[in-house]
Amino acid sequence: MSRAGSVSAEPISADVAVVGAGPAGLAAAVAAAEAGAAVALVDAGAQPGGQFWRHRPETVVPQPDGRGHHGWHSYLDLRARFDAELRRGRITYLPGLQVWMPQRDEAGFILRTTPAVAGAVSGNDDNRARTVVARRLVLCPGGYDRQLPVPGWELPGVMAAGGIQAFIKGNGALPGRRFVVAGTGPFLLPVAAGIAEAGGQVLAVLESSSPAAWLPHLRAAAGVPEKALEGAEYGVVFVRQRIPYRTRSVVTEVLGADRASGVRTAKVDADGRVRPGTERVYEDVDVVGFGWGFTPQMELPVALGVETRLDADGSLVGVVDERQESSVPGLFLAGEVTGVGGATLGVLEGLAAGAAAAREPGTGNTAAPSQARTAARHRRFAEAMHRAHPVPAAWQEWLAPETTVCRCEEVTAGQITDARESLGGRDARSLKSFTRAGMGWCQGRVCGFAAACLGAGPGASPGVESLSGAAKRPLAGPVSIGELASLEDLETPVTLEPTVSLKASDH
Repeated sequence: MSRAGSVSAEPISADVAVVGAGPAGLAAAVAAAEAGAAVALVDAGAQPGGQFWRHRPETVVPQPDGRGHHGWHSYLDLRARFDAELRRGRITYLPGLQVWMPQRDEAGFILRTTPAVAGAVSGNDDNRARTVVARRLVLCPGGYDRQLPVPGWELPGVMAAGGIQAFIKGNGALPGRRFVVAGTGPFLLPVAAGIAEAGGQVLAVLESSSPAAWLPHLRAAAGVPEKALEGAEYGVVFVRQRIPYRTRSVVTEVLGADRASGVRTAKVDADGRVRPGTERVYEDVDVVGFGWGFTPQMELPVALGVETRLDADGSLVGVVDERQESSVPGLFLAGEVTGVGGATLGVLEGLAAGAAAAREPGTGNTAAPSQARTAARHRRFAEAMHRAHPVPAAWQEWLAPETTVCRCEEVTAGQITDARESLGGRDARSLKSFTRAGMGWCQGRVCGFAAACLGAGPGASPGVESLSGAAKRPLAGPVSIGELASLEDLETPVTLEPTVSLKASDH
């Protein structure tokens, strides 16, 4: 697989800029380049693939075999097309960089970037801050594990379920020996299966929902039969590895002094209320993995003013048309930011968004009818999944007043509820001001949903305004004071240089 060389420190001009190199972003970059556009792809990762197709560093394993991945053939196809366009010079690849400030001007979009942590080992040899200027922009920032606090979850040894999977894929090793995986949704299955196949012991997988919750959604599930086949594959692993799978069960407390050493669990009803007398303790646990679905990364879309809505799982997502274009002209969204629906849907949306962004406005829908129908089936499946695996309505009852909610700033559930009742802090932004919840290094990415739920009150869900306020930040990522000081004038427009012309013959 080819690697990108260093790039000029001068502003980079492109017809289309793509942010994110996961399934949606990789597909968008390929589609735009193949349609004749000059593309700049910015990604915080060290190599293409994103979280879903994360793999060992290609400096160590030049040809990864795809073990533990679903849809690897899709990745290899996209990667081969990506590398071909990279060699042709139609894609400028900028790994190891994250966008900390997106801007709009009359000519298009300006992206201010800064080195990400992953940039230390990326193919971006120069690895300095860049400015990218493009006529049109495709945002595919992906998402991250949604978390719900429980007593003890701040202890070392507690990880996001996706973090466990990423650790295994990226390092070829396990972060411990004995695991408990808990939360809700089908994603718990590949995480547990990956642990077992890597040599770890999964003491239990605890699913808060019930298989019966799928009964009203069988038609939507039948529309994507490959998902059932995936589930059957994981079922074989569970049987072979003797992994206990317990439904209507949750972790109510993580046990341990200096680090996690066990968990207390309980059976719950359909709303998530603990059933007395069902408590159980698992001891000698190295790692506890929590996963309650995924939260889209909305900082960049919100910063650019896109119209948003609540998805079926309560997530804030961007509104798009059939071309994946948002309410902001020239700004396209694909992947988790339009609704968490899996890698296949992300690829389809990315292909549509990239092709549309490469063409002049008013040229109509660029997605093939078959692709549009497949995407619609996957969206129906995603909605069914969200409704069959909701965040339990009564999860706040698992907390004690002293339970830490914001781990960065050590803000407790009691402090947040006091701010709600005494100060009227009923939205995430007000609670951040009153309690500092979400004001730490992660900027609410871990605790933001939980804090917003606590602000809404028991059994309530945060609305669009609360979640939009939490996602709206002056800076979308960490940036040094030196980089801020080096900007001569943020209001100075950056000239768009001519790039590859979009002729009909190129399409």
